[in-house]
Amino acid sequence: MSTIARTEPPFAADETTMLRSFLDYFRATVLRQADGLDADQLARPLAPSTMTLGGMLKHLAFVEDWWFNVTLLGDDPAPPWDTVDWEADGDWDWHSAADDTPEQLRGLLREAIGRSEQILGTAPDLDRAAVRHRPGRSPVTVRWILVHMIEEYARHCGHADLIRESIDGATDL
Repeated sequence: MSTIARTEPPFAADETTMLRSFLDYFRATVLRQADGLDADQLARPLAPSTMTLGGMLKHLAFVEDWWFNVTLLGDDPAPPWDTVDWEADGDWDWHSAADDTPEQLRGLLREAIGRSEQILGTAPDLDRAAVRHRPGRSPVTVRWILVHMIEEYARHCGHADLIRESIDGATDL
């Protein structure tokens, strides 16, 4: 049984509360799937995929930084993303996780989530436009980023379910 607390999203709430509750739920779900696993287990893929739970933790930490810090605020990437040669390895976040300890991986994601929450504050303006956007496209809004992050986490929660079950049979996390 996991030690990571997870709160079900409310059935009725204002839009901001609903979006943030679902994001928090899926963030906790991914952390629960990796809870209690050692380095070898976090680095174990479920064939034929090369995806690992450790890589997923690091990838989601990158995604948190990319959407809230880089895209929304327009800041430079936070460490360790600021020194990555993404041209040399576009999946560096996934691949390099095998070199990190479980504590580093979990800490990296928790710190990234904490920074994202600080950026959002207690009452974010859902219509606020991001500073950075793709050339030729309109800027995304905080609302879009939250919905995208829910989709990103939910998709990876499904992957995490399968990977975790293949490691130790756990299905009720």
